[in-house]
Amino acid sequence: MSVQFGESLILPRADGSYITEWRRSIDWPILIAACTLLGLGLMLSLAAGPPAAERIGLSDPFHFFKRHCVFAVLGFGALIATSMLDRVWSRRMSAVIFCGSFVMLAALLVIGFEAKGAQRWIQLGGFTLQPSEFAKPALIVLSGWLLAQRQQYPGGPWAVVSLVFFVVTLGLLLLQPDVGQSALLTASFIVTFFVSGLPWKWAVAFFSGGVGLSAALYASLPHVRHRVNSFLNPSEYDTYQIDKASEAIARGGFLGTGPGEGTVKSHLPDAHTDFIYAVLGEEFGYIAALVLIGLYVFICWRGFRAAARLNDPYPRAAAAGLFALFGLQAAINIAVNVSLIPPKGMTLPFISYGGSSMLGIALTLGLALALIRRQGGAAWRANG
Repeated sequence: MSVQFGESLILPRADGSYITEWRRSIDWPILIAACTLLGLGLMLSLAAGPPAAERIGLSDPFHFFKRHCVFAVLGFGALIATSMLDRVWSRRMSAVIFCGSFVMLAALLVIGFEAKGAQRWIQLGGFTLQPSEFAKPALIVLSGWLLAQRQQYPGGPWAVVSLVFFVVTLGLLLLQPDVGQSALLTASFIVTFFVSGLPWKWAVAFFSGGVGLSAALYASLPHVRHRVNSFLNPSEYDTYQIDKASEAIARGGFLGTGPGEGTVKSHLPDAHTDFIYAVLGEEFGYIAALVLIGLYVFICWRGFRAAARLNDPYPRAAAAGLFALFGLQAAINIAVNVSLIPPKGMTLPFISYGGSSMLGIALTLGLALALIRRQGGAAWRANG
């Protein structure tokens, strides 16, 4: 006898293996949407990779595409493996990853590889590793668990401990400096805190601290000041990359210029990373660009809905923070490409080239899927 649980595959009742339980309980629509993004990323890497390789003088025009294929396979494996964890092991693994990432973030200040005026990477042979990509989701899961302890052990300093972890991590990010990742982590942490029950005094403190820190960064970091000023007064600054990206999207129109027919990928040095959305808009048009946005919106909407239906405060808050982390990163990248916010180098989840980004996003979404899964063997219908 077979039965269908929610929207998962039809499987025999008697089959109680771990893989079968995962197949019954995983949110298949989110997983399918994520795989669709991975496929789109491969297609766009094939379009934008060769011009990037030619621009820096590589003999193999498919250098970036081949590496992107490897990253995509590793990312898919990490996504599936992480989504199989239960909530206890999600927390344990996050604790290990956070400790390792924290050590590497501190080590960056001494042995970090510097590029574009920032010290955010550790050189490992022919690869570079960006620890912040792994610290973000791990910190969100730990914060969700710590904040949930307030209900079971109300006398403990759980919120303060969570805040200390966040502030120290934020400080290490700002020392690199990486203002964009700092803002992304802050927004996701606030979502986690809000879902777990954010008191008004904390809300006021977050708002006041955010305003004060933003003003301090604007005053003390020249590149932050330049980006904000160039956004507010574009006629007085060099806005070449943003202008080219916006022009490319406009040139694409509704249906695009056609696969391989775009020109922006030959002019922008980061067309295969930060400005991959402009390549999509130019070659495939507004409709494809909106479909891509729709995939991100669908994943976040479905994820938030599933998280809201959980009774356990730990996975509810942590999953909400992880889906916020995933969605906000996509929103920031797209907003930069269409000139809605000041420029910031941030990859488009599962689409842009980059190993650390791919694995970090896979970890983020994998942990989120693990946390919203039905636990324990009874049929879970929260996502139906």
